[in-house]
Amino acid sequence: MPTIALKVDVDTLRGTLEGVPALLRILARHQVRATFLFSLGPDHTGRALKRVFRPGFLSKVRRTSVASHYGLKTLLYGTLLPGPDIGRLAAEPMRATFRAGHETGVHTWDHILWQDHVARKNAAWTRRQLELAINRYGEIFGRPPRVHGAAGWQMNDSAYQLEQELGFALASDGRGECPFLPVVDGRVVTVPQFPTTLPTLDELIGIDGITADNVADHLLGLSLDGRDHVYTLHAELEGGQLAAVFDTLLQGWHAAGVRLCSLSEHAANVDLVDLPHRRVGMASIPGRSGELAVAADAVG
Repeated sequence: MPTIALKVDVDTLRGTLEGVPALLRILARHQVRATFLFSLGPDHTGRALKRVFRPGFLSKVRRTSVASHYGLKTLLYGTLLPGPDIGRLAAEPMRATFRAGHETGVHTWDHILWQDHVARKNAAWTRRQLELAINRYGEIFGRPPRVHGAAGWQMNDSAYQLEQELGFALASDGRGECPFLPVVDGRVVTVPQFPTTLPTLDELIGIDGITADNVADHLLGLSLDGRDHVYTLHAELEGGQLAAVFDTLLQGWHAAGVRLCSLSEHAANVDLVDLPHRRVGMASIPGRSGELAVAADAVG
């Protein structure tokens, strides 16, 4: 039976307060568990507007209706409005996710800061950002996090090594075709990576005639290929205006006999000892601006 692990990236205060409860209702209705990865510090979403000069950014904004999904207020956080502290203001929806039986983990401390800068930062900067997120997670949940999923699929070599040092059990930090162990500076990092294998809704909608009305059918066609997958959804999209699309996806996967689960449930059925060793590079993918962490060539 093929497996699709559901990974929920929660980027903003609005996504935590509104999108997460909406997703919990949908998942409960379908009796499915997922992995929720939280942004735990300031919401500085408005600072993303400086990406306007990045190739592909404006076209994505136009075709995916960013303002309607995120809301005007969110798009002003960190610019005309101060960035609210997500972990302080929205701890209860986070804890409700855990109480509902879902896996929880760390997405980031400051989503925009990590996404826009980590690829060029050193180990000390990266450690500080991870420790801020880990400490806040501990305050909220009373235990250390075991799962990490990088904001914007952005990483650097130190981040992989620090995941091992700081006690993460598994991660989903980039894009790829199958689980692997990353190799950094010739050394294998023992935290297994379960990369996102399927395109996200915002990468598909508005391209090649794909709309919110037919994107579920398109994604079902891509995912029902007999392989295991990791699907990344966003609290701000599938927990908002694209909730009906997610509901349709869950119905289609159930009808096809797909096993839906969290990342750790998926990992429990994978032979971690024999995972391939892969270097991780940066590359562009269709439908998304900039470059992302992508599994590259096999090692050994």
